[in-house]
Amino acid sequence: MPSLNRHTLNQLPERGVRVPGADRHRLTPGVLHLGLGAFHRAHQALVFDHLLQAGHRHWGVHGVAMRSTTLADALARQDGLYAVQIASQQGLHWQVPGALLRTSVAAREPEAVLQAIAAPGTRWITLTVTEKGYTPELAALLRQGLARRQQAGLPGLTLASCDNLSDNGRRLQALCTAEPGALSDWIAQRCAFPNSMVDRIVPAATPERLQAARQALGLDDEAALGTEAFWEWVIERRFVDPADGPALASAGVTVVDDVRPFEEAKLRLLNGSHSAMACMGAVMGLAVIADCIGTPAIRQFVHSLMSTEVAPHLSRRDWADYRDALLARFGNPELKHSVHQIATDSSQKIPLRWPPSAERQLAAGQRISHLAFSAAVYLRYLLGVNEQGQPYTLNDPQAESLQALARAHAGDAAATVRALSARLDLWGTTLANHPRWTGAVQHHLERIQALGVLGALNELHAATAPSGTP
Repeated sequence: MPSLNRHTLNQLPERGVRVPGADRHRLTPGVLHLGLGAFHRAHQALVFDHLLQAGHRHWGVHGVAMRSTTLADALARQDGLYAVQIASQQGLHWQVPGALLRTSVAAREPEAVLQAIAAPGTRWITLTVTEKGYTPELAALLRQGLARRQQAGLPGLTLASCDNLSDNGRRLQALCTAEPGALSDWIAQRCAFPNSMVDRIVPAATPERLQAARQALGLDDEAALGTEAFWEWVIERRFVDPADGPALASAGVTVVDDVRPFEEAKLRLLNGSHSAMACMGAVMGLAVIADCIGTPAIRQFVHSLMSTEVAPHLSRRDWADYRDALLARFGNPELKHSVHQIATDSSQKIPLRWPPSAERQLAAGQRISHLAFSAAVYLRYLLGVNEQGQPYTLNDPQAESLQALARAHAGDAAATVRALSARLDLWGTTLANHPRWTGAVQHHLERIQALGVLGALNELHAATAPSGTP
């Protein structure tokens, strides 16, 4: 079967597949994106594609994979083209965005990345390198490229982190200016680092998705992926070129003065619930999030977690509508979002997702049962074996040390909690040293060990029902 590329693209409209309308051969990249994964290609790249179709010619993308060569090379063979299946209540439809014009791999060809940062046409750098990607190596790469711009007398850039990090723009700015000197001064004065929040559920590509793409396109597509219809991008009004704000807004991006209300709601409602369900699903032997939210006890848990222990501390005014939309999105059967994909790098994600809510609930003397249950399930998840006795792999930079602690104390809830509460990188000093928190986590871990996750959930619901004791 022929492959998707610029020569076969014209075959797709007759199949009902939306294709790029802009003349891609006349475009040069204005955006350098670091972290060429599924999320960027189903989110920011579609926004940039919309802008290109509307005649804004400087939003083409040079996509950079940080280490892996497989996807970047596949996309290069396909001239940057790939199909996205979008699942909505109205059904499924496919589109091929055209924003990705070029690909590189930072580890293999760093010079190409540096040249792209310093290219006169580059205006933006966007990043989806995950929470663990904000390293000295990333800082060195950005600083080297920006130094070339400084030396060439070129304008500064807008650098937008799109990762699930609180205050992500300021964190990126601090990383790029940590070393004192003239370059840091130039970066601080000439570059812009807006905070941003991005929201769209994008499962990892599967063989089934690739086969569905072949059937829909009549072409091979090594980079096809699927996503939901919902998307949100909220970005701070902080750009090198002020005209970028209205342009992004025209494509559906929400441009605001303060991202924090949206950022906190997403991290703690969506991401926090995702992490809890991922751990439950892995331990129970469930495959995808739709299976989790389709289990009544888990759905009730997630609703209560968001409503009673997270939402009271959010400043997003429409949190109840957002919560209800999340419950519907989690249940989308077409997404097939793997619990093990979501559980990846949990040690980097959990500190941002659960402790802030738990600390505020404790300070207010309010209930922490659902947050503590989440922590207990995570400790059970660390054993690496589900309730059917089947092993699974922990994909986490701290997997070896965390799993060693969990297995050393397996079956002893008190010892497990003592050992893992000492990990301040996970819980912070407030929770690690708070007897009410550690006592609640121990209690729920004991019940999970005795009854299994589902039995312990049912017991929790009985205890926290309106007629029960919070």
